[in-house]
Amino acid sequence: MRQVAQRPRDGRIQVVEVPEPRPRPGWVLVRNRHSVISAGTERAKVEMGEKSLLQKARARPDLVYKAVSRARTEGIRSTAAAAREQLGALAAIGYSSAGVVESVGAGVEGVAPGSRVACGGGGWANHAEVVSVPRNLITPVPEGVGLDEAAYATIGAIALQGFRRAGAVVGDDVGVIGLGLVGQLAAQLASAAGCRVQGIDVDPQAAELARRGGAAGFVREEEGLVERVRAATRGRGLDSVLVCAASASSDPVNLAVELCRDSGCIVVVGDVPIEPSRAAMYEKELDLRLARSYGPGRYDPAYEEGGRDYPVGQVRWTEQRNMQAFVDLLAGGKLDVGALTTYRFPVERASDAYDAVSGRTDERAFGVLIDYPAEASSPAPVAQVRARARPGSVPRVGLIGTGSFAKRHLLPALAAGAAELAAVASERGLSAADVGERLGVDRVAASAEELVADSSLDAVVIATRHDSHARLVAAALHEGKAVFVEKPLALDWEQLEEVEAALAHSRGPLMVGFNRRFAPLVERLAEELGGARGAFTARVNAGPLPETHWLHDPAQGGGRLIGEGCHFVDLLGHLAAAPAITVHAVAVPNAARGLECSDELVASLQYANGSVASLVYSGAGDGRMPKERFEVFADGLSASLEDFRRLELFRGGARKVVKARQDKGHRAGVDQFLAVVAGKQDAQSPEAYLDSMRATLALADSLRSGLPVSLS
Repeated sequence: MRQVAQRPRDGRIQVVEVPEPRPRPGWVLVRNRHSVISAGTERAKVEMGEKSLLQKARARPDLVYKAVSRARTEGIRSTAAAAREQLGALAAIGYSSAGVVESVGAGVEGVAPGSRVACGGGGWANHAEVVSVPRNLITPVPEGVGLDEAAYATIGAIALQGFRRAGAVVGDDVGVIGLGLVGQLAAQLASAAGCRVQGIDVDPQAAELARRGGAAGFVREEEGLVERVRAATRGRGLDSVLVCAASASSDPVNLAVELCRDSGCIVVVGDVPIEPSRAAMYEKELDLRLARSYGPGRYDPAYEEGGRDYPVGQVRWTEQRNMQAFVDLLAGGKLDVGALTTYRFPVERASDAYDAVSGRTDERAFGVLIDYPAEASSPAPVAQVRARARPGSVPRVGLIGTGSFAKRHLLPALAAGAAELAAVASERGLSAADVGERLGVDRVAASAEELVADSSLDAVVIATRHDSHARLVAAALHEGKAVFVEKPLALDWEQLEEVEAALAHSRGPLMVGFNRRFAPLVERLAEELGGARGAFTARVNAGPLPETHWLHDPAQGGGRLIGEGCHFVDLLGHLAAAPAITVHAVAVPNAARGLECSDELVASLQYANGSVASLVYSGAGDGRMPKERFEVFADGLSASLEDFRRLELFRGGARKVVKARQDKGHRAGVDQFLAVVAGKQDAQSPEAYLDSMRATLALADSLRSGLPVSLS
């Protein structure tokens, strides 16, 4: 299928061939007929892309700060490589579309194939022929409403949520400052609700369009603007003002303050600085509110991705209900979005559509539609499948998952000549297609399952989200493939047993991405230890993650102990050179998560050879402190390793310092795996990786119970 994408480095718009997405539980697969480019939101993305690196930095100082913080812990080279990759990778664009349902995932009710629906959500309701959208971000389109009209539903929901935040009622005087697409829709919605609307924009064309829609339209620079608006409101001023402008100036908000009546309300919908005069706000006792996108549920993964709806008795207007209300108003003839459609382009001319949005045409663009064919376009030619490599030759490898980690750490190793990257797959297809194009990969698979079943591949590298690891590993092992999977190997005991059962009947070796055991300074430390038993400590200053981050989700990420802490459990076990036999962990309680998903914990481990270890893991500290520190005390040796850059060794009263560029062993681990697949090195038993996962899962059990757990 065809999808419209943007390369952030230069803002260039491309139409690319990507695999169609597959249905997943709780989601709906929709064949788009139309999608809408929001002239404000998406123009800003194009303009940002066209800026130089220095201009991008000036426009987004928050990202610069993140990059600087990251450089302190990971180094300038790694941070620069990550930034280059992010700027160079194709990004999906679009967030408001409508089409016909092709299939529904398990657990979806009330929607059937053939239904006409409006779709919403950045990253889901993309400019693409087929989209996979969460159940809570689609709404049925009533008979009599064209899909080209319904495609405006998400943008309409933004305007509607702003209006709701104002609390306006029938007969109110409502102002709309900024008459772009969202502003025009807000003006129509306010009029449909029985309000008198005063629209204001710097562009006379926008003011005239608002007048044709039933509002009073004013130009910002016209003489006596404030007096004219006051006269239109019988001298009272506006009851509420929706600021829908996108501007680097604080003028829109300041104008709203001036136009409001005493005890009026200002709702900021657009992207503007909020710097009103306190004195002016105080004198009128004004309310200042913000509207968060489409409505309640926005930015809540449990609602948007997990399908957990809010009870209507507690939350009357969610994202989905706002979209539904908008299409119902269309069905009732209360809104005229056709008057706002300035341009229409077929999908193959998407770059022309963005030229219109960016002001490169004679007429100002408000609504710009991208149209898609009713039937599937001709599929891209399928690459010829070649035979599997012979022992000793370069192995043919498939990569499942092309996220930022895979691009930064796995792809460079796979593309360095030690293997032939023969196929790639990703959940949404676009990133896999981008990687395939940039690296000249033979084949972009439509799904992970298709790639696992590909008999021409010697091995698969799995870098998907954590909840799919065990299932994909077991499937690939059953196919007789060599498997490299990123950590964690499993999220619970049942998943781990599934992998163990597959290993019992598989010829393919298994390697887990516990890369730190392959770090050069760790290898040096292990050499100095020489297998001696002792006491080991790990202190991890992991840094905070947003509460809504998928890693905190026990079903998808496993929590930070299982999802990331397993790295350090593995390294401690590697240094101890024995499996753990007893573990115990305690955590700082977090009201939002279970104890097993805490990101502040202390763990102790006892090993079969008598060694002991402790792990302190925290996501609550300051990121300026070094992230990872390990200490070893054994057989006359004391040693410390800090952030894989500096190793101090103390023995016999002498001190030795070994310094190196930070290397956490990513490349060495992949190289060893490829050497095994190529028959150049004997495969090692996966038992050490299984031991590390058993110890990690046992620590999670200990967090839940508060008691030590035996691993007999």
